[in-house]
Amino acid sequence: MVQRILIDCDPGIDDAVALMVAGATPAVSVQAVTATFGNVGLDGTSRNALAVCELVGLDVPVYAGADRPLVRDVIGGRTFHGDTGLGGVDLPPPARAVASGHAVTAIRAVVNRFPGEITLVVTGAMTNVALALRLDPGIAAGIQRIVFMGGSTEAGNVTPAAEFNAFADPHAMRVVLESGIPLTMFGLNVTHQVLATPDRIARIRGLGNPVADAAATMLGFYAESYRATYGWPGAALHDPCTIAHLLDPTLFTLRPMHVSVDTNEGQNFGRTTCDARRLTGRSANVDVAVTADADRFFDLLTTALAQYDRSRL
Repeated sequence: MVQRILIDCDPGIDDAVALMVAGATPAVSVQAVTATFGNVGLDGTSRNALAVCELVGLDVPVYAGADRPLVRDVIGGRTFHGDTGLGGVDLPPPARAVASGHAVTAIRAVVNRFPGEITLVVTGAMTNVALALRLDPGIAAGIQRIVFMGGSTEAGNVTPAAEFNAFADPHAMRVVLESGIPLTMFGLNVTHQVLATPDRIARIRGLGNPVADAAATMLGFYAESYRATYGWPGAALHDPCTIAHLLDPTLFTLRPMHVSVDTNEGQNFGRTTCDARRLTGRSANVDVAVTADADRFFDLLTTALAQYDRSRL
């Protein structure tokens, strides 16, 4: 059965790879792409989303959304993603412009067009989704589920406590966590288990098609950023975990937990508290990914990118 999805993202290298994987398979039907601020500013994330969609032949509307968080100041991720957000890959300027209308309006329209069928895949700050839920609370009942990359059961990566997407707009994440919508979370605790190492990147480059070449170049930049910053042998491939889960849920182990996010200013701002031991007595609101089969994950990723042979592009 084909899964209808809407991808809300902030490309970003790993967002770009997630779009590439989604565009390669008929198992998911992308209804729209919405962009938010994040790894670079909104103009950059919108342009990158358009450029990647055109590269892979994903003919869906791309909408620009929030250019800032609900409350806090804007942060960015250029250290890991480069000035353009795509790690030095120079994709052609998009031939088309962003679709008219705001991303929030697009989210509401897509959910209302396919009530009960849409999975929202959220790989950036949750600002667009939170705004849609605040403007039209009724759409919560029409969203099948939200699969998101954000938070962690453990430490953060932008502060000792907070993961980037959660820290970028914790107030928006709180709206989503308290929405009652079925949620599946891919946090740092699991995305750090799937590292794009040199040998895995070489496999992708060896596919020899333009999409795989672009992905390999982005991932090479990303991996060097991780090596320089953390001394790691590869880059954590956060956002593609969401799409990989939709394509093969057996790649990951999930555990139901109650998850909350700290919106109080201070050293824990943006921290996600995941009640793995059920100490709070609060009902689970999120299925949290806790383990990943990294080899099979990269097999899926490589197989998806292999679909982009030159005859298609």
